[in-house]
Amino acid sequence: MRSVLIGSVGSSNIMLEAMISTHFPVDRVFSVDEKYSDNISGYCPIHELAAENGIPYTKFHKINDEENIRLIKEIDPDFIFVIGLSQLVSQEIIEAAKVGVIGFHPAPLPKMRGRAANVWEVLLGLHEVKCSVFFIDQGVDSGDILGQQEFIIEDTDYASDVSRKIEDAAGILFRRVLKQILDGTYERIKQNEEEATYTLKRTPGDGQIDWNSPIADIHRLIRAVSRPYPGAFGMYDSKHQIIIWRAEKCENTKYIGMNGQIAEISGNEMLVVCRDGLLRVTEYKNVDEVKLFVGHKLK
Repeated sequence: MRSVLIGSVGSSNIMLEAMISTHFPVDRVFSVDEKYSDNISGYCPIHELAAENGIPYTKFHKINDEENIRLIKEIDPDFIFVIGLSQLVSQEIIEAAKVGVIGFHPAPLPKMRGRAANVWEVLLGLHEVKCSVFFIDQGVDSGDILGQQEFIIEDTDYASDVSRKIEDAAGILFRRVLKQILDGTYERIKQNEEEATYTLKRTPGDGQIDWNSPIADIHRLIRAVSRPYPGAFGMYDSKHQIIIWRAEKCENTKYIGMNGQIAEISGNEMLVVCRDGLLRVTEYKNVDEVKLFVGHKLK
């Protein structure tokens, strides 16, 4: 059996660790070069782990470049694992795998196919969710499922907590699926198209807080797009960005004001009026380092 791993983030590294621990044959690792990692949230140089274990590797910018395709075809792999890669692999790469191309998705397929699924899971207030390993086809996360693993999102979890839980679940799932492939007991489960839902792309601008929303929605947005993502934010006096990394919901029995109005500033914390409570901001970034005043508004 021959295989290739392509990836760029923590889940890619976890797959490589699982391959090593289960003695799954991996003939070459393709890792996004550090030079092109600035816009990759949670970037991980998986070539370092490959080098430590004597596994050949190639660092790349665009996986569909001719040289990468040539190397993959030379290996003549049974399986190609594409784990944690934001780039779409070409049909030429998909066809290079004799058995198939295997991917990972942090959602319970066929539900929540598409982009930023882990962010949407928090925004929707989901608790019991699953991650999936599946065969990649020409559709959007629509190929046969190889396995799923449940994890729990708490109302106190931030993006980094959810990422850690996904990685823990992925480690369990990867080892189970790899062992099934090795001993030939894996099963391909068709997805039910009637149950499919799709999550759409998010941009940094989608993190702007609508201060007229319920405080629970505001708090979920802050948790969902906190580090390693760009963060939820308000515009101080309409022109200075204040990124809110962490916050707490509080009852408001004291302040009367407009939604988004700063009610109190104390050290590195501030209270912001919301329509059904106070938001205690416990960690934030004042991008322009302007002086903040009580009574001024975030929009």
